[in-house]
Amino acid sequence: MSIVRRSNIFDPFSLDVWNPFDGLAPFFDSAPRSAYATEAAAFANTSIDWKETPEAHYFKADLPGLKKEEVKVEIVEGRVLQISGERRKEQEEKNDRWHRVERSSGKFLRRFRLPDNAKVDRVTASMENGVLAVAVPKEEVKKPEVKSIEISGGEN
Repeated sequence: MSIVRRSNIFDPFSLDVWNPFDGLAPFFDSAPRSAYATEAAAFANTSIDWKETPEAHYFKADLPGLKKEEVKVEIVEGRVLQISGERRKEQEEKNDRWHRVERSSGKFLRRFRLPDNAKVDRVTASMENGVLAVAVPKEEVKKPEVKSIEISGGEN
């Protein structure tokens, strides 16, 4: 069942009838943007993939242009994996008429609460070509022992 509301009153502020910002997009889209600003925004919005296998938990983050010295991987509060980083860049241009310096910095921090079966003392991390890979091994799951029990009783 759908409810349809009908009215004979004209609403000049209805967005489907009148959009006060219509036609202004070219002004905002053509505004000059620094390459650093775009890069810093992408850095701050870094996403990290978490994949679980029977043997371990794997974390993967794309951090292009970042050095391993600029990234920290830590276990905090016992079972929380914390991945953080900071990048600072500076570009300077000089000529006879002007001197321009452009600075950029960005930080990110992601935290993951690890399950009880994670071996937090055996975490490994590596970084290659701007991709951070973290492996957290799991405890071996012991399969319960199955024991057969004879059923006693009379023959029927």
